[in-house]
Order: sequence, then C-alpha cells, then structure tokens
Amino acid sequence: MNAIIIQSPLVQLNAPYPSGAYLSSFFKSQGLFTKWLDFSNEMFYQIFSKEGLSYIFEATEKTACKMADDAEKNGDENTSFNLRRYVSTKDYWIKWIDFIVASLCDGNKIYSTRELFHQFLYSPFAPRGNRMEQYLSNIEKEATIDDIEFLCSYAIADIADYITAVFDKNFSLIRYAESVTMEGKSFEQILSQLKSPILDYFYKKILQNHLAEFEKIVDSSKEKTLICLTVPFAGVFIPALYAADFFKKKFGEKVFVVMGGGFINTEFREVTEKGLAKFIDAISYDRGYGSYLDLLKSGLLQNQKSKNSLYKIKLFLPEIVEPVWNDVDLQKKEDELTQNITPDYDDIDFAKYPRLCDDLNPMHRLWSDGTWIKAYLAHGCYWHKCAFCDVNLDYVCGYKQTNTKNLFDSLYKTSQKKGVRGIHFVDEALPPSQLVEFGKLNVKCENPLYFWGNVRFEKTFSYDIASFLSYAGLGGVSAGIEVATSKGLANIHKGTDLDSIVSACAAFKENGILVHSYMIYGFWNETEQDLINSMETLRQFFEEGLLDSAFWHKFVLTRNSRIYSEWKESLHPDLIPIENKTKQFIEPALHFKGENKSEKYGQSLEIALNNWMHSNHLEKKVTKWFDFPVCAPTIPKDFIAKAIERYENRKQKEFNKPILEFKNIFWLGSNPLVYEVNGQKIISWFYLQEQVEIPLNKKEATEIDELICLVKSFVPKSSQENPKEKADLIKKWQSLLLRFRGKGLCCF
Repeated sequence: MNAIIIQSPLVQLNAPYPSGAYLSSFFKSQGLFTKWLDFSNEMFYQIFSKEGLSYIFEATEKTACKMADDAEKNGDENTSFNLRRYVSTKDYWIKWIDFIVASLCDGNKIYSTRELFHQFLYSPFAPRGNRMEQYLSNIEKEATIDDIEFLCSYAIADIADYITAVFDKNFSLIRYAESVTMEGKSFEQILSQLKSPILDYFYKKILQNHLAEFEKIVDSSKEKTLICLTVPFAGVFIPALYAADFFKKKFGEKVFVVMGGGFINTEFREVTEKGLAKFIDAISYDRGYGSYLDLLKSGLLQNQKSKNSLYKIKLFLPEIVEPVWNDVDLQKKEDELTQNITPDYDDIDFAKYPRLCDDLNPMHRLWSDGTWIKAYLAHGCYWHKCAFCDVNLDYVCGYKQTNTKNLFDSLYKTSQKKGVRGIHFVDEALPPSQLVEFGKLNVKCENPLYFWGNVRFEKTFSYDIASFLSYAGLGGVSAGIEVATSKGLANIHKGTDLDSIVSACAAFKENGILVHSYMIYGFWNETEQDLINSMETLRQFFEEGLLDSAFWHKFVLTRNSRIYSEWKESLHPDLIPIENKTKQFIEPALHFKGENKSEKYGQSLEIALNNWMHSNHLEKKVTKWFDFPVCAPTIPKDFIAKAIERYENRKQKEFNKPILEFKNIFWLGSNPLVYEVNGQKIISWFYLQEQVEIPLNKKEATEIDELICLVKSFVPKSSQENPKEKADLIKKWQSLLLRFRGKGLCCF
C-alpha cells in the first residue's frame, strides 16, 4: 500500500510544516511506501523565477497600465507611479530574481551571490519597490552588504504586492486566499476560486511536473493509493481542494483522498457539504493515527464497499458517514504512537527554503529568518483551561508527552543528516520537566542543537532553570500573557498571575533568552479601563526589558472554547452570541453582540507596540497613542518594577538554600582560575559574559584544587543528577559554594 502526503501552498516559506513529517513516520511504521511533498517550497520557486516573472509581467502589462491610468485620473499618483515602474522595469526584476532568491536560500546558489551585493545595492539598473526604498531610506549609515538579506526580502515582498494588485488579488506570500475561505458563504464561492491565476497556472504546473512520479506510485499497487492533504490554516484549503480535484480527475477510483490538519479539525467538525465528495473521500480529525489505523483495516482502500463508521473519520461515499468519536482500543494505540512517533524529514531538502527578513527585531526574526526542524515535545496543552482556547478539541485537551530520549535522538540524527541545527518546538505549551530533560540530552552532544518554542509564563521557570536551559540551547520562548491585569488573568482562567509572569520573563531575559508575548483585546466583557490597564502593564514590561516582542490579537469566540461551553451552561449572561440565520459552508467563528466596539483601539495598539519592540517612545503615555480620548491607566508607574523586586527577593532566598536540597547541581561558568593579587588568592571565572572574582581565605586557598575538581564534576556533560556521592565534599565547601550561586552554580 502507498501513501502520498501533500503540503499544499502556501503555508510558510522558511521551513516545512511538521504534519507531513509525522504522517510520513506513521505510515512508514505501518509498512506503507510513503512520499511527502511540500509544495509551498515549490510554489515559491515557480513564481519567483525568470520564467515565472516573465509570464506574470506578460499577462499583466496591459492591466497594470490601465490601472495606473485610472489611478492617476483619481489623483492616486503613488499607485500610478508604482504600477508603471514595475511594468517599465520588468527586465530589471527578471534579470535579478535569481540573485534575489539565491541570496535568501542556502541551497539555491546557482552562482556565488556575494560578488554582486554591491551592484544590487548601488546600481541604478537594479529593481526597486516601495518596501526596498523605505528600508534603504531608514538606514542611518551608508548601506553595506550586511543589508542585502533585508533588501532581498523586501524585494520579494514588493513583487508579491504587484502580483496581488494585478495578477491574483488573493495572492500572498503565505496562506493563499485565506479571506476567501473564511468569508465564503457557500461551497460554490469556494469553488469559484479554483480557476484563480496562481492556482490554474503555477500550481497546475507543479502538479503536472510530478505527474510521472504520481503515476508510478499509484500504478505500483493493486490497492488504492492514500492521498493525504494537510490543511493547517484557512489559507491552504483552496489549494488543497485544487490538488484533490487534480488527483480525482487523473486517477479516479485508484486514489483515496483524505483531508486533515488544524483548520479542518477546528472548522470542519460539523461540515455537511455533500459537494465535497467530488474532491475527497474522507476527513481525518485530530491526531490521525487512530483514524488511519481504522481506515487501513476497513477494506475501503481495497475497493471493498462499506458504510461502517470509522474512528474520527468522516466519510464521503458520496453520502456522508459520521465518525465514531470514542474507541478505547484505538485511543490507546493512538496514545502509544503519539508517545513514540518521531518526525520523518527524509523527503525534505532544508537548504532550499528561503529565509526572509521582515523585521530587525531579533525575536520576530526567529519565525521567518531561519530554517527549522519542527517537532512536538508533547501533544496538546498540559493546562488546557484558558477560556478563549479550543479546550474541547484534541489538539488542546488531548495531552500526551512524547518519549523525550527517542525524540531527541531522532532530531539529532536529522540535524546531522540535513545540516540544520535549529529545532522549533510547536507545542501548545512546552512541559518544563520535559524541556529540562531535552536540555540534559543536548548538552552531552558534540554539536548541540539550538531550540525554541511556546511555553507558559509560570514560576516553574526559575532563574536556575532558565540559566540551565539557556546553557543547554534554548534561545527563545513565546507565551501568552493575553490580558496583563490580575482581573483579566482570573477571568480567562489563565492559571497564572502577573508575579509569575514577571518572574518567568525576568529569568529568561537575565539568561539571554528571547521572549515574545501574545496579547488579546476585545473580550465581550472587557471595558476600556481593562484594555488601557493591560496596555500600560505591557508598556512597563518593555520598559523594564522583560519582553523582546509581542503581538495583539483580537478576541474571537469559537464554538469549541471554554467560554462558549460555559455560556451554554448559562454562566455568562452578558455574552450574547449571534448565530448566522442562514447555513454557511463553514462557520469558523461566532459573532457576538458588541464585538466591534473594540476595533477602534486596534490600530493604536499595534502602532504603540511596534514602537516599543524597537525601543522607541517607551516613556510616552499610553493615552497619547490614541487620536480620541481614552481613560488614564490606574496601574502604578512602578507596577512591574515592584514585581521585579519581589522576583529578586525570591531568587536570593533560593540562592541561600543548602546545596544538597537540590536534585540537580550544574556548573555553567567557565573554567575557574586561581591567581594572586597583592598577596590575596582569588578564584575567578566568566559567567554570562561577566568576570566573577571571589577572594579566598588561607584554608580555602590551600585546598582550592579540591574545590575546582568538585566544580568541574558539575559540568552538565559529566554531571550526575544525584549528588550523594559528593555530599561530604559539598558540605565541606558549602559556605563558598553558596557564594557561587547565581554566578555559575545552577541548582534546581
């Protein structure tokens, strides 16, 4: 039996989405021949090439010129200027596009690009767009070759703007036609987009290019070939539908087409559109392992006719057969597989993924400027109680840890094989104990990995744990503050408090770990005072250096959220959902009375935040960011500063505890040196880029070699979790070791 996994475009550019890697590993474990293809990557190369741009300019020249004429008549000189500039300088874009792409893709260097950097920067015959010019104008010094990555990234964004304006209005660099999918009232509206220019020319070409490979796979088995289309976001659904149509038309009953992924899981739980049967045979929900086990043994792939319900699979035969949602045996098998399956990236060439820079902020750049091996430490969220979250769905509430050792070994092997050192954990929230375990494995390797991902801001992340994780390779974390007020955190059942959030952020930042926060505004019961207080608290987080970046999301009421479940139990009488009067193809979210009252704040929140992320105007009062009167914050100006003081007091209290109270004792400082200054013996080392010097008394000085040997035994590569065998030595040197706490000696 064979399986083809398709990641439809456009999900993201810099790294493959992990769903295909996990499905590939699972199918191979079941004995299937499996091929995984990431067409996001291929779509980028099809469009941003000499051939691709030549076709687009040829197809759009007349349209662009007419649009320019119309814009000029309407007084929009900027639009007319830019459209004419693109058309007039099309030869420049076509000439330079290979250079632009090669500069962003390690594995696409058709020639050495470095020699052309100066020419691209300074030549009057290089292409220019609005974003490129704005970037160059904001450089306070003369541009150098160090600016080339940004300039090439903005070149891609500029030409993408042109494509959207004159070739395909639904085009974007990621998540194609997302608004169409989210706003589609009917399946017919969705289908009308299958003839869109991007899909009907470029995606068709990609699928046709692989047709011979598909035919070989399909024809090599007497059973149906399983076609799995992963749809993590709304902006992937229409391309996935296009691919489904392609496979059905080319191979008919020889293939069995299944859709799955995040968007399908959340928005297609109750879909009843029979027209989908023309494109797909089934929808797979949640993790998929149990579903596919049931499908593989059902006989449907052997052309047997069955109308029996399958575990978490909705069938289109073409009549719809609803899933079985509970099966103890299959759930048990799925949990075992979740624990042991590791992602398989054998089919992926990481070197071909473009790395775009769209922001100078170092935390923001992690998402786009880097090629990552994506993986889960744990499936689901160990908290899964936040009021706004889809806590009723498996991807949140179905918490299951992986086998950390197996996962690390697999990721390290992939890293060595593929030449990628970075791991992006895509967990809902990384379990702290597992994160530490992963770090312990990593520090013992010759070429340790760099890793980052989502966490929860909680007191578990002490200074010592953050220090160890930083040493072990953790470079960045993202987490939700959501509402930066005590009242707000309690209302959304966040399960943490501002002191805990401050503690975690401070611990991470002190140890050189980048920190990002997700914020939410527009809750149904949020007052202006609540929002302004949350905004002021966020400002103080940036002012005190606790955050590198953040993002404001507008609250969305979903059917699978805790809030909605509680509302159905009459727990939120002030929340008034508005049901659609007419049945829609999908119903991604619920509207509620008063949901638009917060929209007027959005732009100001975004502008203020963008300034804070770049250390600008932190002293400006939050009320001054709005062009209409708002209430003043009631948060004290030293609110976060006082919370930091409490954190420092707790930290110092932890530093004063006897060393033997801790299970883990690690030395993270550099090699200690002993030297004499004016007759005084001193032990010295470097920790967090600073020199530490501690004077020794005569007794300590005479036996210092013993202490140095003890300290070196705590180096993570050679340390043991249980320090019992060193207990006597630790007791002997307790007084001096306590002076090492927070200066390189890490205990937790």
